[in-house]
Amino acid sequence: MKIFNYSDLSKNDIIKLVQRNVDPANEIRAIVEEVLATVQQNGDKALYDYANKFDKVVLDKLYLDKAELTEIASTVLPEQKAALDIAYQNIYKFHQTQLKAEDKVETMPGVTCWREVRPIEKVGLYIPGGTAVLPSTFLMLGIPAKIAGCHDVVVCSPPQKNGKVNAFIAYVALALGIDKIFLVGGSQAIAAMAYGTESITKVDKIFGPGNQFVTKAKTIIQSTTTTAIDMPAGPSEVLVIADDTAKAEYVAADLLAQAEHGIDSQSILVTTSAKMAEDVLAEIEKQTAVLPRAEIVRQALYNSYIVITNTLDEAMQFSNQYAPEHLILATENWQQLTDKIINAGSVFLGNLTPESVGDYASGTNHTLPTSSYSRAYSGVSVDSFVKKITFQHLSPEGVKNIGPSVEILAELEGLHAHKNAVSVRMSPLKGE
Repeated sequence: MKIFNYSDLSKNDIIKLVQRNVDPANEIRAIVEEVLATVQQNGDKALYDYANKFDKVVLDKLYLDKAELTEIASTVLPEQKAALDIAYQNIYKFHQTQLKAEDKVETMPGVTCWREVRPIEKVGLYIPGGTAVLPSTFLMLGIPAKIAGCHDVVVCSPPQKNGKVNAFIAYVALALGIDKIFLVGGSQAIAAMAYGTESITKVDKIFGPGNQFVTKAKTIIQSTTTTAIDMPAGPSEVLVIADDTAKAEYVAADLLAQAEHGIDSQSILVTTSAKMAEDVLAEIEKQTAVLPRAEIVRQALYNSYIVITNTLDEAMQFSNQYAPEHLILATENWQQLTDKIINAGSVFLGNLTPESVGDYASGTNHTLPTSSYSRAYSGVSVDSFVKKITFQHLSPEGVKNIGPSVEILAELEGLHAHKNAVSVRMSPLKGE
């Protein structure tokens, strides 16, 4: 990991430093656009072909049904079921509070306005399955979709070498009441859910993280189809702010936890202590040596770095410019920093709160904006799976109270039919 001194960095240096997952030559876009066009044109056939090409699997059908999922899930051990069940319960408990009815508001006498929640009818969940299979992501997406009451939930996940899905994915599907998983991964899965194929229903909104190809596919279909997306959630990242009250062993473990997601993940340490930086690097070497995914970790760390600042305020300034997916405040003084956080997907406070708990079981959602998108996006929640429709009702008193103002506003904009829609209602009331 390279080390930079914050005081030596110019504004342009920082802009370059916080950039990630860029595609300057549009190489990823070109590949993804071809996949999207092929799936749109050839439907299921394209999905079979891409499973063979990208996943190295020859499928005889594109999905697993409830009976097959039940059989696969039967291999999950009791302690594994218990862990998944605890995660389910905590995630459900946290998200259930997000579904709330709003009060009606009388904006003036006789004029009542309110909003009501309606679920998005058809949603697509993309569950990654590249170098790691993520049942936790299935929980993070499936639970709020269930709470929201979405009518149709389409699930796509890449097939394993045996043409099936991981047993934990199957177990979560059954827990969520989902009885079909489509064996489709990558940008072709996004295309299938955006356009629809003979087997896969076109959805209204697509959810789920993925690699740069999946993220690029989501951004393209959002701008070219009627299908929406949750956010541009690409390769994972963490930024750790640490002072001399942090534990180097813990900080290194947090950086490595993020790096093992994939070679395009990024782990950033921002510290007020040069000694902490040295100690963390030593711990990284020590801990990496025993990790099964050590090679992936090393490649991810090659594109990661350390920034040394003079103060925690400077550390927060850099963090807000980076706008991390995950932000860890590895300091006993975290209470002094929380109100200074402007951009972050999810925040982990103090030396005893690893990012891993949010990934799995604390209850918060781990589907979060990456690549600086936390400047404008929130993580997935129940709100992501619903629409809020506004209503208004006027009584006779309301028409008389608000009517003259609307007539004036419509007239000054030159929209006389708008004015007349109010006037024709006011005329009978004037004779009361």
